[in-house]
Amino acid sequence: MEVRFTILGEPKGKGRPRFCRNTGHAITPKDTVNYETLVRMEYGVAYSDFKFPDDAMLDMRIKAFYSIPKSASKKKRASMLANEIRPTKKPDMDNVVKIIADSLNQVAYRDDTQIVDCQCRKFYSENPRVEVMIQDIQPKQAERGMK
Repeated sequence: MEVRFTILGEPKGKGRPRFCRNTGHAITPKDTVNYETLVRMEYGVAYSDFKFPDDAMLDMRIKAFYSIPKSASKKKRASMLANEIRPTKKPDMDNVVKIIADSLNQVAYRDDTQIVDCQCRKFYSENPRVEVMIQDIQPKQAERGMK
């Protein structure tokens, strides 16, 4: 099985938790909580009744499309749209993967430890968004990947 969905808007990364000195509790930044909710909602709209089995090995592919800076010249903008220039700006791709994978815990799969293969790619676009594809890997496929 394969699922695909899109989160519209600028890609976000997982924010670092802040710690309360009085209680010692970790507080997740509101921006992170809001984006995780958006990811869960987009998945729910596309696949409200589907969750991968608890023993599934998963492959996650993420394409993060960043907006083109307004200061970019026409020539640079064209290079960005042709993928000749790719984003080297924040958020880091590991934080993009982290926020998407954590958001889908108990929604698309039991836990993000089920993700055994992952790819994240960054591009520029006039329509900022994050495209997510998750598929289960069959045992034979996993063996072939090692050869």
